[in-house]
Amino acid sequence: MSFFALGVNHQTASVELREQVAFNPEKLKLLLTEQSHHDQLNDMVVVSTCNRTEVYAIADNADMVLDWLAQKNGIDVKQLQNHIYRYENTDAVTHLMRVASGLDSLMLGEPQIMGQVKSALNLAKESEVVSQNLNRIFEYAFYAAKKVRSETAVGSHAVSMGYAVAQLALQVFSKPEQLTVMVVAAGEMNSLVAKHLAEMGVAKILICNRGQERAEILAQEISHRVAVEIIPFFDLAQNLHRADVISSCTGSLHQVISYQDVKSALKKRRYRQMLMVDLAVPRDIESKVESLDGVYLYGVDDLQGVIDENLAQRRQAAVEAEVMVNQLATQLVTQQKVSQAGATISEYRAHGDKVKAFELNHALDRLASGDDAAIVMQEMAHRLTQKLLHPTSILLREVAKDENPDVYETIKEHLEDIFSAQRKLKNKSGH
Repeated sequence: MSFFALGVNHQTASVELREQVAFNPEKLKLLLTEQSHHDQLNDMVVVSTCNRTEVYAIADNADMVLDWLAQKNGIDVKQLQNHIYRYENTDAVTHLMRVASGLDSLMLGEPQIMGQVKSALNLAKESEVVSQNLNRIFEYAFYAAKKVRSETAVGSHAVSMGYAVAQLALQVFSKPEQLTVMVVAAGEMNSLVAKHLAEMGVAKILICNRGQERAEILAQEISHRVAVEIIPFFDLAQNLHRADVISSCTGSLHQVISYQDVKSALKKRRYRQMLMVDLAVPRDIESKVESLDGVYLYGVDDLQGVIDENLAQRRQAAVEAEVMVNQLATQLVTQQKVSQAGATISEYRAHGDKVKAFELNHALDRLASGDDAAIVMQEMAHRLTQKLLHPTSILLREVAKDENPDVYETIKEHLEDIFSAQRKLKNKSGH
């Protein structure tokens, strides 16, 4: 049985194909629960996001996993085969660690994937298709991801507009819990801004949007984290003074926040500082606002420069992270091999104890019958040695026939070291 990672992502498959192989949680739970009764493929975790669908499984072969993925999505295996990547054992562990760390993401270092992989594992556990061994691999991957994030800078720099605005707010204001934020327009960009700032613990978010429906949708998405108020668009100027941070992205052909509006707001605020971010093209905020004391105005170009620099820093940090992941993957596989060897050694020792007990009882019976003690002991030693060394001798002959001579040489060197140590011990004891 091997550990396999098999799937498609944004680098290998089109959006259309990724949609075909994607699973929603409800469907996936039913499929995994059904799979838990399968004779062979019943140890697996499926990670399905907008950018990837991957199956991690302990199975006899990768084709078994591929067939399952194709069949459950009604896709011809041949069609899927051209876009699938597959990894085995150490390479599969490395891939899982890279995914959990955000090193394989469309947005390098993005943190959401860690939670998505954890959710996938929990769903598989609920469906009873996760063995202790597979769970151990995933837990170690989470450990590796946390280590990458804590010891490298791969996820510490803002590389999206929404996150960059949130980080900028933290740089300008030292106490986010006291901040009131206004988002002017509730489109995709400002929705991300609002969500990031809500997660950072701001006090309140004001949503100023032309349409009530979109504003209410955003309010519902963030209201569990932060106090929210919806403001009519025509009341924008009258409410500017209430906001410490303003992010505007309306898509309007005309400016919606004037120099005079901001000047009046500053006066009402008693000139407490304001951070204003204009994410719109054409611009929403009159450029002359930048000349006002107490106002920090940033545009798209300013933020893009920061993002480009941060992305370069992430890429540099990713080199260090890749080395770390490879080392940790090798370490895990080595630990597993040692653990497996320990179980084999225990079985071999138990076998040796049985042989010893049998020969000892046989010898005692002969001694009780009056046989010569010296002869009995010699024969017992001979029979015991033969029975214990015979399997090892056969193994050495088979290894010697192997096409890879390094294995035999390694075993031979270890045996020579053991014999040498035994001779030294014998000479030291004087026997």
